[in-house]
Amino acid sequence: MTLPLTRRRLIALATLATPLALQRAHAHHGWSSFDQDRPIYLEGKVVESRWRNPHAELVVETPAALALPADLKQRTLPAQSAGIDGPALLGKTVLPTRRDRRWELELAPLTRMRVWQAEEIRTGAQVAAVGFTFKAEQGEPIMRVEYLFVDGKVYGLRSSPT
Repeated sequence: MTLPLTRRRLIALATLATPLALQRAHAHHGWSSFDQDRPIYLEGKVVESRWRNPHAELVVETPAALALPADLKQRTLPAQSAGIDGPALLGKTVLPTRRDRRWELELAPLTRMRVWQAEEIRTGAQVAAVGFTFKAEQGEPIMRVEYLFVDGKVYGLRSSPT
């Protein structure tokens, strides 16, 4: 049986597209995958920005001599609707033990970024973040961002501002 050419093309396209769709779905992580008892600090230059749903993502290149800022524990944090003890979180923030120079930062969904009035972060921008990586720092160098510091502003990405 011979299928019309257009139907064969459609089947071929679907066959090729399915693995890509599954790969993208696998890349989205919920909070439970991350070690929320061990916040980490990252900073660096944005080398890739993906400002899209299901959440915005940044790829950041960190400096070779990454260090905790002396003022991190004293930084003022915005109030947000989720019950986050921001000062306690900053107080126990550490550097990651792994030494990857490039990290993917998972931000909030675009709707929440708009509520925070966060402008799209572009390639070349300098950012800092406090958040969580996978338990025992296993797997890919990915951080789920709790607080994002950019252009002198701080965004609490777990929930909306109050």
